[in-house]
Amino acid sequence: MEESSPAAVAVARNRLAHELGCEPSSILVDKVEEVEWSDSSLGCPQPGMMYMQVITPGYRITLEHAGQRYIMHTNRGSHAVHCPDAGDARSSPHI
Repeated sequence: MEESSPAAVAVARNRLAHELGCEPSSILVDKVEEVEWSDSSLGCPQPGMMYMQVITPGYRITLEHAGQRYIMHTNRGSHAVHCPDAGDARSSPHI
């Protein structure tokens, strides 16, 4: 499924690699799901921030690094956010 959204996967990998301090190539893609976010927060609103109230097409991308699973939300390929509240298993190993 990664082939259908290479730009979004690349943005998600690069963002997570930056956060973890690792190389993007060390991050594995587990799952890519096409979604329509209800606003421009990509499903991860931050307190005190305002978002455009428009349907935003994008992806929920599950990545793995060093036995951990990370959930990244993206638009169609130019922006990604790490969304731990969306089921990220940052503190427990991927089973």
